[in-house]
Order: sequence, then structure tokens, then C-alpha cells
Amino acid sequence: MGKLKCKNFEDFKKNEGKPLPTGNWVLVTQEMINTFAEATQDFQWVHVDVKRTAKESPFKKPIAHGFLSVSLLSKMLMDLVIVESLVMGVNYGLNKVRFPHPVPVDSRLRLHSKITKIEAYDTNGLKITWGCSVEIENIEKPACVAEFVSLMFE
Repeated sequence: MGKLKCKNFEDFKKNEGKPLPTGNWVLVTQEMINTFAEATQDFQWVHVDVKRTAKESPFKKPIAHGFLSVSLLSKMLMDLVIVESLVMGVNYGLNKVRFPHPVPVDSRLRLHSKITKIEAYDTNGLKITWGCSVEIENIEKPACVAEFVSLMFE
């Protein structure tokens, strides 16, 4: 996997409308799912009860929370983009989010994305809309498709 490396915002803005390199694989473990459940207080059995899912779930093993795949977008994008002049980046929100396919425990995910839109924000910032699709290894449908919006400041 390559990275998009830019010296500054002017250099970065040249990439509007262009795809980013494909991300590295991220393994979704039961420990990760349990930790996410603790952080969000969402202990639905389909996520955390290994024995019950083996018996009752159509997936036969736990699945990750849909919002876990969304929460990985920040890290996955940070792994793909370096802007040397960047001082700070923050999440701004989501325009669209869908979860076309559940993520079974021990699946590997990777990001396919592009820089959909770049807008000026305040005097020293940019508002970036990222088109994101989170692939599940060996599964046709993605785990998550989202328009993710972030702010970056120089």
C-alpha cells in the first residue's frame, strides 16, 4: 500500500476527485468487538456472546457493530494520507452511511476511498469529504459505505 504524501494544503488540494491508495488490512477480533461494546455500552448478544451466536445466529459467530467499521474510518484514512503542514485534524461528521454486509469476527477489512470534495474552512483549514467503502476480505458486499467529512488545519 502506498500513501498520499503532500507538503501542504495547496499540494493536497490537487487530489480532489482522485482515489487514494487501497488501505492495509485490519483484523477485527473478538477482543476489539468486546472493547467496542464496553465503550458504547452496546452488549447485544449477536456481538459479544460467542456460544449463543454459534447456536442462534444465522452468521454462526459474532459480528462487529456496524458503527465499529465507521469508527475505523479515521484511522484508515490517517494511514493513507500524510500532509506535512498539518497541525490538527478532527472528525466533522457523516453525510451518508450504510452497512451492506455484517462483519463476522476475525474478518479482515480494508479501505477503498477517494477525496470527493475539498472546501476552505475558516482561515487555516479545509473541510474534506471522503468517499469510503470498507471491503471485507472474500465477501462481495462491503461492510460500510460512507461519505465521511473531516476538518484539517495548517
